[in-house]
Amino acid sequence: MSTGEESSAGKGGQYKEYGYTPVATKPLPTSTDSTLDPEENQEIEDRVVFTRAPQVPETMVEESGSKSYQFVAAIAANLCIIAGGAVLGWTSPVLGNLKANVTDPDLSPLDEKITDEEGSWIGSLTPVGALVGSFAAGYLAETIGRKQTLLSTIIPFGVSWVLIATATSVGMLYAARFIGGLAIAFAFTVVPMYAGEIAEPSIRGILGSFLQVFITVGLLWAYCIGPYVTYTVFWITCMILPVVFFIVFFFMPESPYFLSARGKHSEVITALAKLRGKSTDAVKAEADEIKASVEEAFKNETSIMDLYRVKSNFRALIYTSALVTFQQMTGINVVLFYSQTIFDATKPADDPDSGLAPSVSTIIVGVVQIGASCVTPLVVDRLGRKILLIFSGVGETVSLIALGLFFYLKKQAEENNEDISSLGWLPVTSLMIFIATYCVGWGPLPWAVMGEMFASDVKAKASGITVFVCWTLAFLITKFFSNVEAAFGMYTAFWLFAVFCVLSILFTIFILPETKGKSLQQIQEELGGGSGARARHSNGSDARREKHSP
Repeated sequence: MSTGEESSAGKGGQYKEYGYTPVATKPLPTSTDSTLDPEENQEIEDRVVFTRAPQVPETMVEESGSKSYQFVAAIAANLCIIAGGAVLGWTSPVLGNLKANVTDPDLSPLDEKITDEEGSWIGSLTPVGALVGSFAAGYLAETIGRKQTLLSTIIPFGVSWVLIATATSVGMLYAARFIGGLAIAFAFTVVPMYAGEIAEPSIRGILGSFLQVFITVGLLWAYCIGPYVTYTVFWITCMILPVVFFIVFFFMPESPYFLSARGKHSEVITALAKLRGKSTDAVKAEADEIKASVEEAFKNETSIMDLYRVKSNFRALIYTSALVTFQQMTGINVVLFYSQTIFDATKPADDPDSGLAPSVSTIIVGVVQIGASCVTPLVVDRLGRKILLIFSGVGETVSLIALGLFFYLKKQAEENNEDISSLGWLPVTSLMIFIATYCVGWGPLPWAVMGEMFASDVKAKASGITVFVCWTLAFLITKFFSNVEAAFGMYTAFWLFAVFCVLSILFTIFILPETKGKSLQQIQEELGGGSGARARHSNGSDARREKHSP
């Protein structure tokens, strides 16, 4: 009895850590009781183990939190992309009026019509502004932050629309389009960075793929309003968009990674608590992980050459540059530019004025873009990036081959005075399949992957280079496609784009790594060789085996 009393009194403190299930008031004999046989001793020992289950302290219970505010912040940031889409879509309803010999100020602010060459520059100077602005955007994102850089787009957006509002010469329109391109560069460079850094791994693909959805919303905004209002009302409705973005995004938190890079650890915790829907105590561990990751990235002074000297940085730059190259080489800008020609091809030869009006067919294209773009956020974190890119590439390849075939047959028919109006369904069907499959994969995912591939210390520089590659190709293809068409035929160009789509499929299957469900740190480790990730996984597995071994 004395031994039992000593155990009860002397070890009472340690028993406070255990919860007891209801048991009989009669004391349990110990497993060393010599009056019991070994089997009864084992049964008693098992009962003691089960009645002394450790209680988890309240401070150790993980909060479930909420992802809602991450969606709110990403949507607020992407309002800037809607404003950029309106800039890109402005030319669609306006260029026709500028080229017409009109004197109505409700349709054109200029006293005389513009030439086709001037019209091509009005369309292509926006990509020129974007490729120039990509480096400024990267620098500002690194120095003043992701949030402040995005908010600063109100300046180029505003200047661009004011120039359009007061234009009296084609030169003012040139300047407006170029400055609007600068604003678009800021949006395309920084929004993917911001979305990738505020998101948890489980929804990072969803937030990253918002960009394609919102750019199509901006385009559709211009397509739906422009043809039916005056020149003045149109620019006012477009200028409203960056103002709304500024007001809404002003209240969103800064990227935790940027705050950590500036040594603002308490602000990191505050931002994470808001984004995760948790208490500050519950996000301290994640804040510490971000701090360690950023300190590792910034332990040495970085320069742009680190993009080429460090293996993980260089591989990430190659992957993202290849992604935006394949994105542009799908011919998306050319296909959209010739969408009206494709719709016109469905009209009977003896009644070319029948069928859909150009403004209506453009709206149809915009609606298809939005509908397809909304699919990706729903499935990207379930299926992964690679399978959607492969699906997208296959759909693009088939539809581009079909489009090329139609225009080849059309040329042959024109030379032989034949009628192929019975094939009118082929180009429209191919166009819709192309736009839908592009918007599911190669439209949004290059930007989503760009937002998650780079280390914190080089992300701004690398994103600027990637955006520069994208808009350089966009400018070259948009400006000089007509020369290729004149020399080799439109069908040849479509088939050439199809070849690049096949190459994009092979690139995705055999080279591009999957990033679904991985933390930013895990992605960096895999890009650098993966040894760190494998070592920790191995050590963790060994520790679990030791813990459960007899």
